[in-house]
Amino acid sequence: MTIANPPASPFLSGLLAPVFDERDDRDLAVTGRIPEGLRGMFVRNGPNPQFPPRGKYHPFDGDGMLHAVYFEGDGARYRNRWVESKGLQIERRRGAAIYGGLSEFVVPEPDVIAEGGMIKNVANTHIVRHADRMLALVEACLPTQFSRDLDTIGEWDFDGRLNGSFTAHPKIDPYNGEMVFFGYQPIPPFVRYYVVDATGALVHTAEIDIPAPIMMHDFALTEHYAIFLDSPAVFDGASMMAGGPMMRWAPENGTRIGVMPRRGTGADVRWFDIDNQYVVHFFNAWEDGDRIEIRSPRFSAMPGAFEFENPTGKEAPMPWRYSVDLATGTVTDEQTDDRGGEFPRINDNLATRPTRYLYNCMPRTWEFEFEFHGVVKYDLETGASTERFYADSEVSGEHVFAPDPNGTAEDDGWLLSIVTDRATDSSDLVILDAHDIAGEPVARVHMPRRVPIGFHSNWFPED
Repeated sequence: MTIANPPASPFLSGLLAPVFDERDDRDLAVTGRIPEGLRGMFVRNGPNPQFPPRGKYHPFDGDGMLHAVYFEGDGARYRNRWVESKGLQIERRRGAAIYGGLSEFVVPEPDVIAEGGMIKNVANTHIVRHADRMLALVEACLPTQFSRDLDTIGEWDFDGRLNGSFTAHPKIDPYNGEMVFFGYQPIPPFVRYYVVDATGALVHTAEIDIPAPIMMHDFALTEHYAIFLDSPAVFDGASMMAGGPMMRWAPENGTRIGVMPRRGTGADVRWFDIDNQYVVHFFNAWEDGDRIEIRSPRFSAMPGAFEFENPTGKEAPMPWRYSVDLATGTVTDEQTDDRGGEFPRINDNLATRPTRYLYNCMPRTWEFEFEFHGVVKYDLETGASTERFYADSEVSGEHVFAPDPNGTAEDDGWLLSIVTDRATDSSDLVILDAHDIAGEPVARVHMPRRVPIGFHSNWFPED
């Protein structure tokens, strides 16, 4: 099956072209050797529309599809499944797309809204595992629970305690097992903040009433604080409802960093003004006495990818360091490298605490297609860095750190990324030794098909 007469869009062709079969392939061919300590599942989420869009299309609109590689015994297995949202089920019954997209919104029919909601919960952005639940995420809706075999279980609202959206980037504290997240919305209070304990119970909620409805894609977490970036990436609801752009950059609003105790309220947030900028994703944050250290790639303004009609030729975000001094009420910041990149990762076993190593994807060109062609490893202790580049015809994805269960050092483990070759229209799951990312891959697991370029990945080790 292919999309018949797809609308003109760079996001429905080439390496972003969707696939239409759901597979379960065992005994995948491997070049090299799968490490003995790599036992579990790698999962990648991304947009994969099943039906031709009604109008203008952007990857944020595509139905979520999960692609997993399981390392079981001596071999590897591949399985993929659509996230079976209520909206997709309605469209399947009707045999066509019924929802509009973010760049050309359409109010659905009343019966569609009653069953599937005003917008489709595509759950296409990220995946997380917490308290024995695996969740597929998109920041505008509830999380969607799925099984180890990628079968959709349904939306999860924490036993009725969550009645709003759930960020695509919750933070899991590996030291106490809490999952912390937020959701934003177009009406006041514009941000709600939540804490889920290690058992999966939602135990704390706070409202943060910021001046305008903004797109806050990610946030940061330390041992004692949650950190928010209030930047002027403003939602324009009236424009969206009229079929126009959903967002605008409003530099007159200013940008600030908010620091809130993890069990605090909106009244406890301390705000620190900084230059206008936008952060899509954070590496990590931690405390150093009275200072909070934050690391992230930084844009000078909202990424050009939100300009739906012209997604190419945009700036790459630069690695940045922020130091928030809670004692003096000041912020210092600086660029730490001149190599732009995105989709930053760390060893998640050290999230919320000081991190020595950072991993960032480097783009060949900065288009929304995320045409990454390598990864850089930063050593914050020595200031050194190491690069890995793929072949000229290859495009890589996010590099996820999989810890060695027998390791003791922070970088004992492997980096996993799906790498697709334009020349052969094929994909591999590449396994790099995190100690030496510039060396030859430890292994390449040859996927049974091309995996479309997508968004985020995660590694779920065996329990």
